[in-house]
Amino acid sequence: MSKIDDTLTMPEKQESDPINIFLPGELPEGEIPGYDQIESELKAFEAEERKRLGIVEEKPDHWRDENPQKFTRNQRDSTTILLGGLTMAHDILISSAMKGLGYRVQAMDCPDYESLRVGKEFGNRGQCNPTYFTVGNLIKHLVHLRDEKGISTEEIIEKNLFITAGACGPCRFGTYVTEYRKALADSGFEGFRVMLFQQQGGLQQATGEDPGLEFNPKFFISLLRAVISGDVLNTVGYRIRPYEVNPGETNKVLEECKTLLKTAFEKRRSVVRALYKCRKLLNAIPVNRLQPKPKVSIIGEFWAMTTEGDGNYQLQKFLESEGAEVDIQIITAWILYNLWEHQNDTRRRQMLREDDEGTVGLKGVDPRKKLALLWLAEKTLREVFGVYARAIGLKNYHLPNMDEVASISHQYYDNELRGGEGHMEVGKLIQTVTHRKAHMVISVKPFGCMPSSGVSDGIQSLITARYPDALFTAIETTGDGAVNVQSRIQMDLFKARQKAEAEYEQAVDRTGLAEDELTARSKRGSSAKPLHYPRHVVAGTSANQALELAKIKEWEPEAVAAVA
Repeated sequence: MSKIDDTLTMPEKQESDPINIFLPGELPEGEIPGYDQIESELKAFEAEERKRLGIVEEKPDHWRDENPQKFTRNQRDSTTILLGGLTMAHDILISSAMKGLGYRVQAMDCPDYESLRVGKEFGNRGQCNPTYFTVGNLIKHLVHLRDEKGISTEEIIEKNLFITAGACGPCRFGTYVTEYRKALADSGFEGFRVMLFQQQGGLQQATGEDPGLEFNPKFFISLLRAVISGDVLNTVGYRIRPYEVNPGETNKVLEECKTLLKTAFEKRRSVVRALYKCRKLLNAIPVNRLQPKPKVSIIGEFWAMTTEGDGNYQLQKFLESEGAEVDIQIITAWILYNLWEHQNDTRRRQMLREDDEGTVGLKGVDPRKKLALLWLAEKTLREVFGVYARAIGLKNYHLPNMDEVASISHQYYDNELRGGEGHMEVGKLIQTVTHRKAHMVISVKPFGCMPSSGVSDGIQSLITARYPDALFTAIETTGDGAVNVQSRIQMDLFKARQKAEAEYEQAVDRTGLAEDELTARSKRGSSAKPLHYPRHVVAGTSANQALELAKIKEWEPEAVAAVA
């Protein structure tokens, strides 16, 4: 026998001794005679075999994120803050608001398929689709500065930084800031600053007592105004564009509006006055709302349903090209959801405050004061939104009641589960069906999204079973297979279009008016204005328009037979 075989000869065990079975590599040190000799001989044997087979043992060179991520006050005038990831209107207006506060800011272009390619080249294989798009978009921008503009890598790193969002939750989102920095290092931009804006912790940066970004009331108020301005501008655009008489006119006017608002933010002028100017421009667009179109509500993961580029196959633009009216989810609603979470957590944690030292814990915090501040924040948000909505002419639009959404969804989805949109995704579908808010709902999320694909979509199958009128389409984005996704949408959109047309025909019959009379009435008074939006009775805008022209405020349409 070999030396190893001799060493493995075990002493006889007594019948009363327990029998221990060990896997290779699990021999208990100190319990077997010759253990150290066994280990040394095994390592020597492994080394000889590696040498014989030509396998070179390499020590792993682990990358460590050790670069200082500092942005100080004295760097403000020479540093450009890069941002992006929301709608183009939001990115432009937020950057303009920060410029008005004295920062150098640039909004990057909307991520495209080339951004995805670059992101996959330098990102690892375990990231979510939005990360590939956003980090790829950033690297693409930096490469452009280096190769096309002729700026040195050192200068790019020194004079630019990127701000991204992050959060702690049941998905990979909270790890991405490190992935960003690793991808930047691998692409030749080692040390490029990526600042993480936490939903609960603010800006995570090592700036000491001299921060480059001042988180004061003026800063947050400016960002809030920019977000709400982008929301109301996008909303009126999606309302008008499907019914415009002259194709492309709405987009042209919206660009003029962005310029007006951009100037107001940068020069610290009245945003409300700029919105009034936008109102006049928008109200000059000829429209015809007596043409039935399916209304499609987009819900799902925040970035996937918000972006307007290739990250969601240009979903909004595609739906409108197919003759649909798109109902978008605004960022103000997302902020309301976050405020609701804090309010709910505070109420449930009040009895634990003496021992609650968590991130949102109440140790040393007066819960009544915290709830009062959260109530004030929500009230302020709703009031500012109302002022801006009235200024631009956004009528008959109501922000969601988060308590109502939570109450509706709780029987299907535990409101304490967090990640993605949480229970909102479930509650929105139920509300859409029960309140007849849209003919079709599309839930869009990145492929493999843990909160949305892994949890919400499974629950939605139960909801659609209990609400057979629901037309629900779940879409996962990967960056490829656009034709497959669009064909799936088209199949359900065909059914939604039939529902919209049947609803409109029934509404016209209910009015008792001939088509020419409805057309004549639609061209008179406020109904002819593009910013006029008929009172909600049913899902379709055209059906609501016909009912309003006949002064019918309540109506129950007949059910439309499902299309096979």
